Amino acid sequence: MHEQTRAYLRGRFGDYYRRTGLSPPPDASEREWGYVPWTEGPGETMVRHRSLLDLGELGEFLARERPKHVYFSAGRYDDPGASTMSGKGWRSSDLVFDLDADHLPSVVLGEDSYATMLAKCKDALERLLDFLDDDFGFEDLTVVFSGGRGYHVHVRDETVRGLDSDARREVVDYVRGIGLEFDHLVDEETVDGEAGRVSPATNRYLPAEGGWGARVHERLLELAEAVREQDEETAIETLSAYDDIGERRARAMYNIAGDRFEEIERGNISAHTAFEQVAEQVAAVTVAEENAPIDEPVTTDTNRLIRLPGSLHGGSGLAVVRIERADLDAFDPLVDAVPETFVGHDIAVDVTDPGAVELNGEAFDLDEGVQQLPEYLGVFLMARGRAEKAQE
Repeated sequence: MHEQTRAYLRGRFGDYYRRTGLSPPPDASEREWGYVPWTEGPGETMVRHRSLLDLGELGEFLARERPKHVYFSAGRYDDPGASTMSGKGWRSSDLVFDLDADHLPSVVLGEDSYATMLAKCKDALERLLDFLDDDFGFEDLTVVFSGGRGYHVHVRDETVRGLDSDARREVVDYVRGIGLEFDHLVDEETVDGEAGRVSPATNRYLPAEGGWGARVHERLLELAEAVREQDEETAIETLSAYDDIGERRARAMYNIAGDRFEEIERGNISAHTAFEQVAEQVAAVTVAEENAPIDEPVTTDTNRLIRLPGSLHGGSGLAVVRIERADLDAFDPLVDAVPETFVGHDIAVDVTDPGAVELNGEAFDLDEGVQQLPEYLGVFLMARGRAEKAQE
């Protein structure tokens, strides 16, 4: 990045901060703060181990320093400005989740556009929120667009603040589906025999409500419903596609789906050994497709620094946006995170990496060279290393 480009971005970041009121996180004075200044060279220098007392009033600090990135800690400390982690005196930490589009298995790097990557990341966010809402019952959640490649979720329920790294690892494993064994999803029920005598037989059930078991049950039920709507030969072909399910077993399952569908609705997978085999395979697919692919070290780290909502991301020029849950479906990061400060006028930039860009509801097909572009687009390109500031 040329010095002229860096100076321009730093100046315009300062203009943004002078015009924008930011809300600090709860217990802001108990948290460590850090930031990255606009320094020369290819690397970045993190300034950290600062308390809010060290920085001064947050709005004034941001307008004065005009940082490239701004962070605060998930942790709360006795002395957040201490120069070592051991000297800070840890009290508690938010439970923080980070979803990064670059790390999603569904994203094809080099092929998916930035807009496509962010759309896939939002899908992963929805899955994560299902776990946090439905499986864990967390109530104090803040959802944030990171300003770059994904989303953050901050959980501040009292029940999670004191968790150590090992306990947080268990949460990670759950939402990722790591180490999930099929037998642990299944409940067993003893079957009563004749004349009140107890039979040694048991029925095995996937729970119809709650947790991974319910997710697998839902998919198994969808399979059974689809098979019932197919003609017999098509249904047998569908079921025979599963490992170790030949035509005879597939035909038996087809009959069960037709004659004992109510048992399937209850989650009973004991009607036939083949049915349980298929259920186990459905479980593996469910975990692969419905897990939340979070950045694991972020969640397990009780001292993690995370981006400040309302600040600017120095790698995109977009805002780090706190999103109300009611607005999440409609939220478009490439429109709603474009700072108003950069909208309404054009600037001259020298495009060094041409190509297609979608931003602020418009599609651009950029040529190489000096050209006049909307400032929000020019800032985005310069921050991402695709353009340099040109003389006006």
